[in-house]
Amino acid sequence: METSKGVIVMACHKDWSPHGVDHFYDLVKLHFYDGSRFFRVVRSPRPFMVQFGINGDPATDKVWANASIKDDPPNGHTNARGTVAYGNTGMPNSRSTQLFINYANNSFLDTQPAPFTPICEVTSGMDVADQVYDGYGERPNQDLMHTQGNAYLEREFPRLDYIKKATIVLQ
Repeated sequence: METSKGVIVMACHKDWSPHGVDHFYDLVKLHFYDGSRFFRVVRSPRPFMVQFGINGDPATDKVWANASIKDDPPNGHTNARGTVAYGNTGMPNSRSTQLFINYANNSFLDTQPAPFTPICEVTSGMDVADQVYDGYGERPNQDLMHTQGNAYLEREFPRLDYIKKATIVLQ
């Protein structure tokens, strides 16, 4: 991903999360994440994560809002620093488009009723992820993000970092 702070490269592991990786691949191929903001950064009281994955165009976001995918069962891969997982609503099979990069060992997420199964790991650019602007914390309102998109974020939270372009590189 080319971001406003630099490049973050992630290796996705279909053996960790077949449903999650396939869904992520489809979204990247459709440019869903291009222009998306890193809207939630939690570093206190301890480093936790940076979250992204609400499309900046409300019409596009609405198309995908209810496109939930099945959970992938825990697979022995933990939510360690640098792993990437989908957020969920706390209910089974509620992963959709929002992802987060773990800033720390968050293994407590592995045993939640709705698992936060990692799908990727940052292979380079974790230093870039660490630099994402965190001055707004958890303040952006996700409901307003869904209805007003980047216009709301640019007006109220102009310093948010963002994904310029997400691409797939097959190896």
